[in-house]
Amino acid sequence: MKFAVLLLWCLTLSAAEDPKAFIDRGYDHFYNLEYEESIADFQRAIALKPDVPDYHNHLAQAIVFQEMYRNGALESELVSGNNSFLRRPKMNPSPGTEKWFLDEVAKSMELCETRLRQNPRDTAAMYAEGIAYGLRSDYYWVVKKSWRDSLSDATAARRLHDRILQIEPNNIDARLVDGLHDYILGSLPWHWRLFGFLIGLHGDKERGIRTVQYVARNGNDNRLDATIFLCALYRRENHPAMAVPLVEDLIRRFPRNFLFKLELAVMYSMSNDKDHALATMTEIRDLKDRHAPGYDRLAWEKVYFEEGTIQFWYRDFENALENLKRVTGHASDVDLNTGAYAFLRIGQVYDLTRRRDLAIEWYRKAIAYSPDADASQEARKYLSTPYHR
Repeated sequence: MKFAVLLLWCLTLSAAEDPKAFIDRGYDHFYNLEYEESIADFQRAIALKPDVPDYHNHLAQAIVFQEMYRNGALESELVSGNNSFLRRPKMNPSPGTEKWFLDEVAKSMELCETRLRQNPRDTAAMYAEGIAYGLRSDYYWVVKKSWRDSLSDATAARRLHDRILQIEPNNIDARLVDGLHDYILGSLPWHWRLFGFLIGLHGDKERGIRTVQYVARNGNDNRLDATIFLCALYRRENHPAMAVPLVEDLIRRFPRNFLFKLELAVMYSMSNDKDHALATMTEIRDLKDRHAPGYDRLAWEKVYFEEGTIQFWYRDFENALENLKRVTGHASDVDLNTGAYAFLRIGQVYDLTRRRDLAIEWYRKAIAYSPDADASQEARKYLSTPYHR
């Protein structure tokens, strides 16, 4: 009996000291929006094995996603005619957060380069270094709005992963960077695409989507990320019905991630399925009322905003006004994009219902609330010309 107890204790200790266990648990937290817990687990893994470049990449990814989450960059609005993928306002992380992220990326690159000097065909090191460049590229793109630096790092990531494919043609995971690189370059404004061509960069949106689809179906470590990216691409390319089953599967896998549930409502709405969209919002309300795991972190104002936005697009204007004014009444409790769009939508409702003086008043409120937000830029247009569908 004593031996059995001792063996069980040893097995428990072994599991607790296994860095892979911390990584697995960290990613469960990561995909459920629990970034502080995720960061803590990745730090524990690094403390056990500081020379693994992937672990530093995992931590860097959690750091930047936590920042994006805090700024509302992981949340998306219903179709409004804006390309938020390219135009989202620059975020301003603290100097300490930025240094922490960049230091982890640099450490990963340093470890990879050490291994590649010892073995130039070390594809695991190439892969990790490509991911490090990709993370920094995303940071420059989404957080700093530094297009040139982002393109430079994205190209470095692609070259490393192309080299992997030369050595290991069947490495499906390495294709994801190529697919995203193709799609992003193909989505750039014309002047940035021209710049890309001049320095040897080419993009193809359709080819990029096909590559991401292939990795989502057949990948190994990257299958989940490819699926999440694919949902975003389907949304941007106005194929919401194709995203619905993917989002439903993500909800089953990560039930504490309320953003997936909100995204499902958006996909239904974009698919002209008002009933399922509003039914999903009712489910979200119920989950919040029941304090379902993860849903206490979802602000009621975000629920009101998404429901009000669906009502706005389906011309249920009075109910939309009621929900959106609940948001603007507590605008300090939501991210700037959500708040600005709530003010904008109210102005648009008043224009569509021929209450022009009120519309102008709310457009001015949108501009005053967040002058640099996309919604505020759009609101300025309607000060002189009423909004029309």
